[in-house]
Amino acid sequence: MADLGLSIADYSAFGAILTLGGTIGALVSGTIADMVGRRLTMWIMDLCFILGWLSIIFATGIGAGVFLYVAPIYIAEISPQSIRGACTASITFMAYFGISVMFLIGNILTWRPLAIVGIIPCLVQLLGIFFIPESPRWLATIGLDKEVEASLKYLRGNNVDISSEAAEIKDNVESLQKLSGSRYLDMFNRKYGHSLIVGFGVVILLQSGGTDAIASFASSIFEKAGSSVSFATTTMGLIQLPFAATCIFLLDATGRRPVLMVASAGTCLGNFLIGVGFLCKDYDQMRQLSAILVVTGILVFSIFYSMGVGGAAMTIISEIFPMNIKGSAGSLAIVCNWFTSWIVTYAFNFLFERSPSG
Repeated sequence: MADLGLSIADYSAFGAILTLGGTIGALVSGTIADMVGRRLTMWIMDLCFILGWLSIIFATGIGAGVFLYVAPIYIAEISPQSIRGACTASITFMAYFGISVMFLIGNILTWRPLAIVGIIPCLVQLLGIFFIPESPRWLATIGLDKEVEASLKYLRGNNVDISSEAAEIKDNVESLQKLSGSRYLDMFNRKYGHSLIVGFGVVILLQSGGTDAIASFASSIFEKAGSSVSFATTTMGLIQLPFAATCIFLLDATGRRPVLMVASAGTCLGNFLIGVGFLCKDYDQMRQLSAILVVTGILVFSIFYSMGVGGAAMTIISEIFPMNIKGSAGSLAIVCNWFTSWIVTYAFNFLFERSPSG
């Protein structure tokens, strides 16, 4: 903030603009993915990421909004049924892996060269998309039956009999097309009320806990608490990975609800410790304890969030809506996710300056 001479309002807007772009990306992602296919949508997403790292962070947000919709859909549509759950859950782990790597590199480089380094994985992915097939399910949706079989052979291998899987995909697509005659506003019918309340409630509460605010302004929080910024951010980056990996197995082993309940309780505990830590900072004899409590609270929050809250919430959204409103309700839930994130991220610094303990 001091480096660029930003006011609190400017700093908050700078940190929150990514989530505002994510809201717009989420709004258009479903339409683009259905219109031009999953591969081309991912190319568009990567171009947004590259533009964002070069100069326009708002574009990064748009790319992230598109990613949150198209990446899980693409992985679910190309994965064998036996490992589909683990494959889709691994998205959360890989996201945390990327975040952790950038936290670690951020202790070595300043933000300017870090922006250039961030282009590298975007370029790798942009080139990698040339070597992946289009989603067989999307190909079936637009009636390209031969391409469906070619895509499945590429994914499963030439020596594997894909005829039964191809037939199943075509049957599912035909069934979906018969159900998809509902209008957008039909999802607000009273019979869908429970699933809408649960789906939208999960994502709104998910973001209201402050995860994106902590991720965006972690260094400022650690500095305000009087702890070592490099040590705390490095620890935060490393500790998330093993717990994010456990989410892949816990969701199928114990169910979504228990994981979400335990992980949510853990994030509440983390926020409580952060608040108590900043309360202790008002007393000179407790300043060292204050830093320990704040760092511990953020680590506890990060552990439980990566272990279940994020992965469980997104899995619930993908499963809870009836088939005939899944597309529209799922897209709107992701929009709610990003918009709530924007509100929390933008408001965070104003609230933090007024009362760090909350």
